[in-house]
Amino acid sequence: MFAFSEKFSAVLPKLPSARATLMVSLFLLLSTSLLMIASASIPFAMNNGLHPMRFFWSQLLYVGLGVIGAAVIYRLPMNLFRNFNNILIMYLGLVVLLILTLIFADSINGSKRWLNVAGFSIQAAEIAKMVMVFVAAEYVVRRSAEMRDAIWTGWRLLIWYAPVIFALIFQPDFGSSAVLGATLLVIAFIGGSPVRDYMVIFGLFFSAAVAAILMSDYRRERLFSFVDPFDDIQDTDYQLARSLIAFGRGEFSGVGYGDSVQKLSHLPEAHTDFLIAITGEELGFIGVVFVLVLEALIVLSIMRISLAALKRNQLYLSYTVFGFGTVFFGQVCINIGMNMGILPTKGLTLPFYSFGGSAMLVSLAMIGYILKVDAESVGIERRGNSRSY
Repeated sequence: MFAFSEKFSAVLPKLPSARATLMVSLFLLLSTSLLMIASASIPFAMNNGLHPMRFFWSQLLYVGLGVIGAAVIYRLPMNLFRNFNNILIMYLGLVVLLILTLIFADSINGSKRWLNVAGFSIQAAEIAKMVMVFVAAEYVVRRSAEMRDAIWTGWRLLIWYAPVIFALIFQPDFGSSAVLGATLLVIAFIGGSPVRDYMVIFGLFFSAAVAAILMSDYRRERLFSFVDPFDDIQDTDYQLARSLIAFGRGEFSGVGYGDSVQKLSHLPEAHTDFLIAITGEELGFIGVVFVLVLEALIVLSIMRISLAALKRNQLYLSYTVFGFGTVFFGQVCINIGMNMGILPTKGLTLPFYSFGGSAMLVSLAMIGYILKVDAESVGIERRGNSRSY
């Protein structure tokens, strides 16, 4: 069987390295993102008295700062991200930031998600996606011997997550809550948590989400508007209906770059959460598939790096990278789902594509760490040793 597999693999073309695939796909996606943000944001900028290219230049700045941040993370020693005290400091800082956001952030569209600090808007939910992966991976690796046997081991991990999840629910930010919840479940599962704990934790998250939705008329309307997106197109269904109209106008090849009608004050947040809808209108089915293929290549490359670390017994490195891959995959699924009416609108960006400073900076920081893990794994392979960290 193994001999056959080796012979079969020998006749297949060698795949590009995960690092090369990741970096090329990321470059193409960021380039496409900048082009589409330039197109989609011009009407919004002009209507608000801003320079027509304001959001393009802002996103270009975020990308530049994100690349610098990724390079800094790449140069830092790996032990810095593995040290429990450092992770605890990041966690406590995150909790404080979430509390400050709930208290001091201005309410925008019914949500308190952005904290203004010295003229900059910080979205704590984006930082949480990175920090909580470190928390979960460190806990699972440190308690690996107990995860399969002790019934309360997996539950204690939930105690770390609960304050963050509930803070996000009260913002409210159900999209980020869902992504963090899914990431916790995935890391706990691959870390050996019993299925019973896995299912109970899922049940608790689901129950909390349902309770939060039932407590708010606005949230119920947002949840059920996707069932019939044309039921009330002047109110609760307006955004989703306009998104679907944009996809419909684009058909296979699109109406042409820059020729979108829905971005002309018809589709709110056209350059942020619904940028893929404008892409569908201007570049058609071809453009949407191109973006999704790049997103898929990025996620698959990340999973390949995680698997390579796992094969070398680098559990912590593998789990953190897998967690980041889960974050990106979850965001892609939710954003595409809400743009196409499969899921309720949740206000979640498409990774490396939608406009957003905090999201871009944190996402590129994750990429810097992932590339660091890849370099670390290659170095370990060359030295011929492995350490379980």
